Amino acid sequence: MLAQQNETAALTVAVAKPAERRWPETVPASGWLKPWHEAIIAAEIDGLRVTDVLVDVGSVVLKGQPLVRLADESVRAELRNQEAELASARADLAKARANADRARKVQGSGALSDEKINEYLIAEETAVAGVEAAEASLESQKIKLTKTTILAADDGLITARSAQLGAVVSSGTELFRLIRQQRVEWQAEVSARYLSRIKEGLTATIVGPGDRRIKGAVRLVGPTVSTDTGRALVYVSLAAASRPPPGLYVTGQIELEITAALTVPETALVLRDGIAYVFTVDKDERASRVRVETGRRNGSEVEILSGIDRSTDVVMTGGAFLSDKASIRLAGDALVQLGRESR
Repeated sequence: MLAQQNETAALTVAVAKPAERRWPETVPASGWLKPWHEAIIAAEIDGLRVTDVLVDVGSVVLKGQPLVRLADESVRAELRNQEAELASARADLAKARANADRARKVQGSGALSDEKINEYLIAEETAVAGVEAAEASLESQKIKLTKTTILAADDGLITARSAQLGAVVSSGTELFRLIRQQRVEWQAEVSARYLSRIKEGLTATIVGPGDRRIKGAVRLVGPTVSTDTGRALVYVSLAAASRPPPGLYVTGQIELEITAALTVPETALVLRDGIAYVFTVDKDERASRVRVETGRRNGSEVEILSGIDRSTDVVMTGGAFLSDKASIRLAGDALVQLGRESR
């Protein structure tokens, strides 16, 4: 009598065969968003006062764009002094060259002693060197004058400013910091066991601010593994149109090669004591509980790694209310393969 009651109490369930998909295998990762490269803009000359600060934090600048101007009065005065010294050196050279030319003309005639002739010739060489030194000093001073206007080293975004109006700077004093070309990258930490399979150019996806998904590509795989965490760094360049601000800690995944996946809907899984099961249906329309190992997930579908094959009939919903070997009734007395009709 009890057996008859159990048979008549069978559930009506939807049954389907697992679907075959082509999914990319993914590696979970997490890490900081950091600048691709930072450029430090610093003063190259000592003791000059800041007269103009032309940009601020958040400014987008172009390579060669003026950022800071320094007081240049003393530099210009020294430049004029160097110009005067060059003019004097050239005058000395003209005089020395005239004397040397006369000495060469009378050389061997006895009109001048050999000692005097050598003196004129050496004076000419000394004057030539004096002109060259004065020209070098003048060129150095011109370069120094150009350094009173501090320029952007590359296209980028200003992220830090220490330049203050009226401050007297020293050589090497940092004035600005910028993100070169506004490029931000994801420094993703991944388990070392995946390291040999991650290559340059692989696609990566991060979950950015507001749960926005941002695509990128692997730029570089770090050559070392942390002895503390057993993880390695993978550097991911992010798409130019959607780069988030640096300084965020984000999660995401790196896509490996695309492989076949046998999948069922999440609703087909029954979790008991932390173990995943599905219910299969035999030709007598009885349900059997089968332990399965799950893998990747994509939307509402789950990959099944072991336990069933593509020909297995699986209960798609309602498995939580079934017991092993329970009699069931097929919904609509039909079997539909996931994704397309099978019969």
